[in-house]
Amino acid sequence: MPALLAGKETIMVEEITTATFDDVVKGDTPVLVDFWATWCGPCRALSPIIDELSDEIDGIEFYKCNVDENQELAMRFGIMSIPTIMVFKAGEPIFNSVGAAPKGKLKAELEKLTA
Repeated sequence: MPALLAGKETIMVEEITTATFDDVVKGDTPVLVDFWATWCGPCRALSPIIDELSDEIDGIEFYKCNVDENQELAMRFGIMSIPTIMVFKAGEPIFNSVGAAPKGKLKAELEKLTA
């Protein structure tokens, strides 16, 4: 059930796993994956930004991937530092950002992908 925040419906970003990954990213719609871990301070700081952007940007599907629970995906894409944001289209990475980028910068980069 979506959470209500100040009268606005907020949909939480869905988790993606090794089992679901390939089916989710294979389409023509860009898919953002936030690679994170519960123990990662910068990941926790970025998480609400990702949630906000998922409400603000149309044309991109948003997912989170816990690297501790999905180590195969982290290895497959060479995730060495977290948080790492990757955007996939037709199964291929088209954007990559490492670290907790400011919301404005991240939003501008993502909006370019939907133009």
